[in-house]
Amino acid sequence: MARRRTQASKAEASTQKVLKAALSLFSRQGYRATSMRQLARRSGLSVGNLYHHFGNKEQIFQRLIDRYWEILMDPDLPLNRIFAAARFPDDLEEMAAAIDQVVTGNAQSILLIYIDVIEFKGKHIRAFYQQMADRFRSAYSDRIAEMKQKGEIAEGVDPLIGVMLATRWFFYYFTVEKCFGVPMHMGLEPRHAVEEFAKVLRFGLLSREPGASDLETPSRPAPRGGKKHVDETRSPDA
Repeated sequence: MARRRTQASKAEASTQKVLKAALSLFSRQGYRATSMRQLARRSGLSVGNLYHHFGNKEQIFQRLIDRYWEILMDPDLPLNRIFAAARFPDDLEEMAAAIDQVVTGNAQSILLIYIDVIEFKGKHIRAFYQQMADRFRSAYSDRIAEMKQKGEIAEGVDPLIGVMLATRWFFYYFTVEKCFGVPMHMGLEPRHAVEEFAKVLRFGLLSREPGASDLETPSRPAPRGGKKHVDETRSPDA
């Protein structure tokens, strides 16, 4: 029994060495430009041992992607605690700070997403993003219903889209800042940028004349058919 535990411990240690080496190489030079020989040399294992632990190079790549998804889905992740509290849009600044934390701590893993898009056309990440709307709907359905009942939501606006837009935008913003190495790419310090994003997300952009409906502004008339037409043309999942 002790021998089995020792063997399992050694196997796990070897696996972690390979994953650490692969994350560094893949995120810096891409998937196809990284060979199994390079991975073996960086991790201190033989090529044969790499194939023994993982089968092939793509399985190593998939394992790294899966490990990042596990981090994102951890209920104890501060960002997921914010989602669970469902206080959108009151929590925009907290959401931004939590996403900044995720991006800062997982910059190399995030770069793998872009590598997957470029080299695999999104093969390894597609399922995660396809399920995104359902995950947000599950977390925010009660909050959205409460906001609608109180009349806090602008007519014709889907707050679930707002939640997903805010989340994806903050991830994009901090990815450019932290992973792409382009600080202040919008000409603003991060704190100021988040403040401006939150204003737009909370209050919109266009002014409204007194008495105008939420879908009718001086520069954007309501669609033909009015609100009923809008509701009828929305997708079933909106």
